[in-house]
Amino acid sequence: MGPCTLVRMNDWPDAWSDDNRNNGGNRYGRGSAGAQPESARVMRQVRRGPTTPGPGAPPYRGVPRQPTYDDGRGYDDGYGPGQDYDSGYNTGQVYGGGGRDGFVPNDNDPDPDYQGYRPRPNWRRRIKWTAITLVTLLVVVSVGTYFWADSKLHRDVDLSKVIDRPETGEGTNYLIVGSDSRAGMSAEEKKKLHTGSAEGKRTDSMMILHTGDNGPTLISLPRDSNVTIPTFRGSESGKIKGPLGTNKLNAAYAFDGPTLLVRTIEYNTGLHIDHYVEIGFGGFAKIVDSVGGVEMTLDQGFKDKYSGADFKKGKQTLNGEQALAFVRTRHAFAASDLQRTKNQQKFLSALAHQVATPSTVLNPFKFYPTMGAGLDSLVVDKDMSLWDLAQMFWAMKGVTGGDGKSMNMPISGSSGGNLVWDKAKVKTLVDELKNDETVTVSGN
Repeated sequence: MGPCTLVRMNDWPDAWSDDNRNNGGNRYGRGSAGAQPESARVMRQVRRGPTTPGPGAPPYRGVPRQPTYDDGRGYDDGYGPGQDYDSGYNTGQVYGGGGRDGFVPNDNDPDPDYQGYRPRPNWRRRIKWTAITLVTLLVVVSVGTYFWADSKLHRDVDLSKVIDRPETGEGTNYLIVGSDSRAGMSAEEKKKLHTGSAEGKRTDSMMILHTGDNGPTLISLPRDSNVTIPTFRGSESGKIKGPLGTNKLNAAYAFDGPTLLVRTIEYNTGLHIDHYVEIGFGGFAKIVDSVGGVEMTLDQGFKDKYSGADFKKGKQTLNGEQALAFVRTRHAFAASDLQRTKNQQKFLSALAHQVATPSTVLNPFKFYPTMGAGLDSLVVDKDMSLWDLAQMFWAMKGVTGGDGKSMNMPISGSSGGNLVWDKAKVKTLVDELKNDETVTVSGN
C-alpha cells in the first residue's frame, strides 16, 4: 500500500473485529464506535528519521511517530520492538523545542548547534565589580598623586632654629612671603618680567594667614614697617647674633633669610608662626599661566615703568607677566606700600579661587601642570605637610568667597619713611588671633 492510500469504512480487513474497532473509543486512525461513520481521510505515512531543518531553525524533535498500515496486519503503533511512546512533553522536545541528540537548550548551557548560548547577564555582579574597580583606581591615583606632590615640596626652612618663641595659640598661623628670588630665571625671562638682576633676595610681600573656627583672616605686613630686629640664631653658623636694632621689616629677610624674618615678626607681634611658605618671581608667573590667567576687575587703570604695569580700568584677564607686574607695583600709588599690599591680597585670593574651579580641578591636563608649577616654586618649612598646604589654599579661597577677612596691619603713622604700627590695635588683633576669636580690629 502506498503512503497516501484512501481507506473506507467498509474496507477494513477481515482480521479486524467490531471489538477491535470499538476498543479505545474515538481513537485517531482506528475507527469510531459512534453512530456516524468516520469519513474517509488521507493518512500520510510518517517515518522516524532525521529531518533537515530550514535555514536558521533548530531541527524538529520530539514529534510522536504516526501509526502506519502494514498489509495483512492492520495498523501498528508506530514504534518498533522495545520502543515506548513518548509525547515529547516530559523532555521538553515538543514540535521543534529540542536540539540535536535530545538536547534541551538552557540559558546557561552550550548549544552544540549554535556554539553555545550567552549566559543571562548578572547585573548585580557587574555593578559590584565596576564599583570595586573604580574605587581601586581612585585610591591608586590618589595615593600616587599624594607621593608625587609630596616629593616636589622644598622643605628648606627649619623653624626649630628660631629662638625665644611665643606660646602657640588656637588655630594655625601661616607666614606667606613673596620674594624677589630670580633663581632659575634666564636673562631673557628677567627682562620680560622686569625683575632686574640685583644680587641677594628681598621680600616684596609678607602676609599672615590665620585659619580657625571663625573663618580665615589675611593680614598684610607692609615691607616698610618700622620694627626691631632682635637677637637671633644664625641660620648658617648656629651662633647667637644681634640685636640689629630698628629697621624695615624686609631687612630681616635680607640679613639672614626666613628664620630671622619669622623671629622678627614673632618678637614684634607676640604671635606664634606655625608654618612658612615662600614663592619667587618666576614661580608666581608660571602658576598664573598654568591656570590660563586670572580674571580681575580693576577700580582704576595705572602704569608703572619699574614693574612694567600698564592696566586699564575694568574687567580683564591677567597672564603671568601682567600678574607679577600687578602685585609688585607701588610707584603708581600715593600710599605706595599700603595700596600694593591691598592689590596683593586681592590678586592672591582671586588666584586661589581660579585654581579651585572645576575647570581646573577636574581637568588633569590643567590640574597637574598647575600643581606641578606651584609645588616646584614653593619653599616651605620642614614640618609642612600637604594637608597643611591644602588648608592654607582653601583658607585663601575663603577670603575671596566672603568667609573671612583681609586687612593691613593697623598703622598709626610713620618714622623716617617707615610705617609705624598702632601698638594698641596690634595687641588687640594678636589676642583675638591667639584665642581664635572673630577679628574686630580694622587695618589701614
